[in-house]
Amino acid sequence: MTNVQTNEAPRPTLPKDERVKELHRLHKALIRPELGAICGTIAVFVFFMILAGGTQMFALEGVMNWGTVSAQFVVLAVGVCLLMIAGEFDLSLGSMVGFSGMIFALLVMKLGIPVWGGILLTMMLCASLGMINGWLVIRTGLPSFIVTLAFLFILRGATIWSAITFNRQPVVSGVGEVAAGDPIAWLFGGEAFTGLFQWLGQQGVIATFTKGTRMGQPVVSGIPMLMVWAIVFVLVGQWVLTRTRFGNWIFAAGGDPEAARYVGVPVARVKILMFMVAALCAAFLGIEQVIEFGSAASDRGIMKEFEAIICVVIGGALLTGGYGSVVGAALGAIIFGVVQQGLFFTNVESSLFRVFLGSILLAAVLANTYVRRLITGEK
Repeated sequence: MTNVQTNEAPRPTLPKDERVKELHRLHKALIRPELGAICGTIAVFVFFMILAGGTQMFALEGVMNWGTVSAQFVVLAVGVCLLMIAGEFDLSLGSMVGFSGMIFALLVMKLGIPVWGGILLTMMLCASLGMINGWLVIRTGLPSFIVTLAFLFILRGATIWSAITFNRQPVVSGVGEVAAGDPIAWLFGGEAFTGLFQWLGQQGVIATFTKGTRMGQPVVSGIPMLMVWAIVFVLVGQWVLTRTRFGNWIFAAGGDPEAARYVGVPVARVKILMFMVAALCAAFLGIEQVIEFGSAASDRGIMKEFEAIICVVIGGALLTGGYGSVVGAALGAIIFGVVQQGLFFTNVESSLFRVFLGSILLAAVLANTYVRRLITGEK
């Protein structure tokens, strides 16, 4: 056996490509969309663990409480995030939540349509309205802010009118009883992993009722389906955005539409589809609330569009489009849910929640402006 030695000549060092800009590691970290939301989430949890650590906020019941509230924001924020990355806004989504819930309840209670049929028809109607929103924005060239602001009032007025006309009052009740026997209603208003929680209660891992008709049953009987759906929405949204060609089209449509058209991206179709996705997210939340609460109310969804946009901005998305993260938007929604419920546990005046919203929106916009300048090389 012989040892073969090779004397390879050292490879010449290639000159740096002047088209590639070297970034400092700190700059690379700063331009990650989720960074600000991760820091904000940690700060919020530390803050409330100090102030409300001795309350039920971080017990299992408390976690389910603020987790459910956060999940509502997450479902809406995923659609808003994708639309904002595509470079557009939809201010009618809050009204869409109330409108979809009211239409669904009227279809079921007044027309006698099965719950699954009502869900399907409501989804199709809301997707059509989202398509009209997008088509008007693309076709007329008007800012999406103006078009969707008009739809905000149209949908809110249509919700109240339909409730008064067909039900003679702004609340349609009785949906919960009808939905109880439907084969798919539990997907919107039920709980998951109930057997696991029952077993954990029997093992003494989680608290159980000590008296009453539910004695021996776990205090928390399962994970609300809304929380499960919120996780699914985030996973699917992030996968589409970061792992598929269509995700690249979304970024391109919001970043530089003209350049995107030159390379074959169907910008108009992408934007219209994102309007439809956002409308479907709002409709999903509206239907879920009706099945969960057993009734529809014409005032549901008020201000939700602004809260969802704030979640997305906190999550790192740029208001100018072309940049953002679904995971970041979900973290922004969790911050919302934790703060909203945390103020209750700390006995702080609830009206301060609005002060928090305005403050954190201002901070997020300033941070995002700094990030935009980093990306574009202005800084």
